Order: sequence, then C-alpha cells, then structure tokens
Amino acid sequence: MSDPDPMHTKVLILGSGPAGYTAAIYASRAGLEPIVVAGFQFGGQLMITTEVENYPGYPEGITGPAMMEDLQKQAERFGSRILFEDATRVDLSARPFRVEVDRNVYTADSLLVATGASAKWMGLASETRLQNRGVSACATCDGALYRDKPLAVVGGGDTALEEALFLTRFATQVTLIHRRDQLRASKIMQQRALDHEKIDFLWDSVVDEVLGEDAVEGVSIRNVKTDEKTRLDVDGLFVAIGHKPNTDLFEGQLKLDASGYVEVTAGSTRTSVEGVFACGDVADPTYRQAVTAAGTGCMASIDAERWLAEQGIE
Repeated sequence: MSDPDPMHTKVLILGSGPAGYTAAIYASRAGLEPIVVAGFQFGGQLMITTEVENYPGYPEGITGPAMMEDLQKQAERFGSRILFEDATRVDLSARPFRVEVDRNVYTADSLLVATGASAKWMGLASETRLQNRGVSACATCDGALYRDKPLAVVGGGDTALEEALFLTRFATQVTLIHRRDQLRASKIMQQRALDHEKIDFLWDSVVDEVLGEDAVEGVSIRNVKTDEKTRLDVDGLFVAIGHKPNTDLFEGQLKLDASGYVEVTAGSTRTSVEGVFACGDVADPTYRQAVTAAGTGCMASIDAERWLAEQGIE
C-alpha cells in the first residue's frame, strides 16, 4: 500500500501540555494555522495533577485537567487544529519535515517539540507485575480506590509529597519511603508533609520488592545504611521518583543530553536541527513547572514564526 498524500502545515506541534498548547495559541494568533499532535494521553503531566496552586492567575487554584481544558479551548478558538493521536515516526533529515500520525502523514516547514516527560519506575519485576493492581504512578487517578487503606509513596521531591498529601484524603496512613535522610522537595511542601498527622517517613530506605500475588499486600523495605530488611503492610504503592523525557522519536535526529533531554541553544528554543524548536519539560531537566513550560512554549512559537519569516514563509 502506498503512503497517503501528506498534509502540509507551516507549524506542527508535537505535544499538548502547557508548552504545546501555549505554542499553539501564539502560532494560531500569528495566522500560522498550526496542527497540534496532542497524543492519546493528551494534556501532559498536568492531567494527573490534582491542585495547581502556583500558576499565576488562579488565586483559588485549579485542577490540572481543568487548566488543560482551558488551554485547549483557547488554542482552538484561534484556529489550532488538534489531533488526539500519537506520532509514530518523525523524519528530520530534510525539509519539509515528515511526521507519521496513525495512518496519516504530515509535512511541516517547522516543528515544535513539546512531548514532555514521563514518570520513572523502580525497575522491579514485582512492580511491573502489579501495576494497576496496587502499583501506580498517579494518585489522582487511583487514590480513591484505596479508601480506608494504608498506602506508601516512594520518592522525596515535590511530586512525591504532592502524591502523599493527596492520598491522605483516602488512606488511613501514608508512609513515604525515601532513600536519603532528608527531602528534596520545596520547603512549603516539606512542611505540609512533615506536619501532617497521617504521613510517616521511612528514611534511608528503598523498596526491594512489592509483595502480593494478584494485588499489593505490602512492600519489602531495605535500609541502605544497615541493610536491614523490614516488611511494610500496605494496599497500594505510588511511585514518584522522577521523570524521563519523551524523546525516543528523536534519538539519532536531535542532539540530546546524557539524560535524554533535547538540547537547545542558550536563550532560545532552537535545537540542533534548523527549523526544529523544543519547549517544555522535554528540554527542561531543571525547573519542570507548568509556568516555565508555558513560557518556553511562547518562546518556541515566536522563534518558529521569526525563522519562517527568514525563510520567506509567511
């Protein structure tokens, strides 16, 4: 079967978190009629975020999904075309760039990469076996399933503490398991967790195994300083140990750093390929905030608009 005739656009945006949607708002207002490949798991990590309290303009806070719905509607209002499908292949070897989406092919004069990052797992066979049967990386999605049950969270950053605090709405007790003896989270999040009567801490500890056959019944804990092993009885385990940038599509095509994040020129969103720009968490191992992602989405759109003008593409 021959390839379908490709559909062409001046700006194609891969990703639909705050970076991708902000880029779409700016590009569509500039009359560039962008196509957004939002993905099946559209909206990025904010779709699994409960309360967003630190985004300017929301004095009472807002849920992540509600914010993403607002950004989507705003992008569509100005003419962005949004596809709720995944890109399966990208060819950046020549312009126009070629992107395969399901059975369709798109070509683009410029490409904005806003594919974000995904949660990391511990890498245990028992963890994999019991995913969706008590092991989760999304308290928002699964926390209510464990009402009046003891739960555990692995991690020590803001995400881990946000998960733990959210789970206190349902759990009888939440134990936070952290491999160090102090937290990496912001001071305000640390204080909230340390002050919460339902949250306990296991310091200098890692999970060796998730226990249970058909559902989580507990975890085997190892103290990294003494090697002592203990069992913690819980009905659910939530993993919050960091993120991996979603850059598999670009390996060998864009310059990536040692952790897989897209490298951009300092002070811009330009990548190693002319006409390709990167924004949001896919290019940000440091801040990884909704507001910084949105800011770089704006930058990427302006960078692309100016670059297209330089090429004589208006």
